[in-house]
Amino acid sequence: MNRQVLIIQTAFTGDVILALPIAQRIRTNWPEAKIHFLVRKGNENLLEHHPAIDQIWIWDKNQHKIRNLLGLMSQLSQIPFDLAVNCQRFLSTGILMARLNAKQKRGFSENPLSFLYSAHFPHTRSTKGSDTLIHEVDRNLNLLRDIFPTTREAPKIFPTQEEVFRVQQLLPPGKWIVLAPASVWFTKQWPIEKWKALVGLFPEDWIPVVVGGPKDADLGDLLLTVSNKGVNLCGKLSLRESAALMSLAHRVVCNDSAPLHLASAVSAPVTGIFCSTVPEFGFFPLSPNAVVIQETSGLECRPCGLHGKKSCPQGHFRCALEIQPESVFQTLL
Repeated sequence: MNRQVLIIQTAFTGDVILALPIAQRIRTNWPEAKIHFLVRKGNENLLEHHPAIDQIWIWDKNQHKIRNLLGLMSQLSQIPFDLAVNCQRFLSTGILMARLNAKQKRGFSENPLSFLYSAHFPHTRSTKGSDTLIHEVDRNLNLLRDIFPTTREAPKIFPTQEEVFRVQQLLPPGKWIVLAPASVWFTKQWPIEKWKALVGLFPEDWIPVVVGGPKDADLGDLLLTVSNKGVNLCGKLSLRESAALMSLAHRVVCNDSAPLHLASAVSAPVTGIFCSTVPEFGFFPLSPNAVVIQETSGLECRPCGLHGKKSCPQGHFRCALEIQPESVFQTLL
């Protein structure tokens, strides 16, 4: 009899990418399983054509959030799951887990309803300066630690040939340097003047290609005022097309944000710029060719928060301003 498995990760894009190794690990060990994956509306494109995912469930949080959650509960509770894994620590997904008909329910101890799970595990972080860093992928796979091997496994996204072809048609010949300058949080975003200075260092055959959401288009235009050959694709690509672009790039440069993990999921060479946050939080890149750039003066105020802030609490923003374009450029050579 084929097993039924549900994975829940309805947070943001980067979180979904870093939950993919759970599906990959289950597929490797239970090849016959039917693997369901629940995501928030907008992230479903990430999971399409993934060989480890059989059915995608979508929670629309933007309109009628509670009503839509209740509808999902009703549908999912009808499925006899052998295993349900919740990657989130919020009450809403804890309530959903409580309603499931599942033989095993697993998640993080920090979820308010984790006492109802079959097994729960702490969501631990490395300490600053640790020799061995714990990644979010490690934490997610730890939820299966007594079922499957716990060795780290990078997330994988599989762009189609059609997606790769479309991206190739949008760009001129040359070395494509993919730039993702935006971030939801001000203190996680390397200042735009620094990005412009970086592009100003590019050789003639390097093509700066800016990616991001529709709201980032103006930022992309501002960045490319220093280049007469750059391409602004903000809002013009799906998540999987962005991944396809990264797979073809000479290098990807981005903040500590979702594009970092998108690049890792296609093993693209990537430079991650960490301003107010630190790799010890567990969101460093997993690409084979990856470099982390951060300030080295040992600011006592850094990190100032897990997710970044709307402004620098100290008013100086040295964690970003001390990172020089020349240092980032050296990683592109």
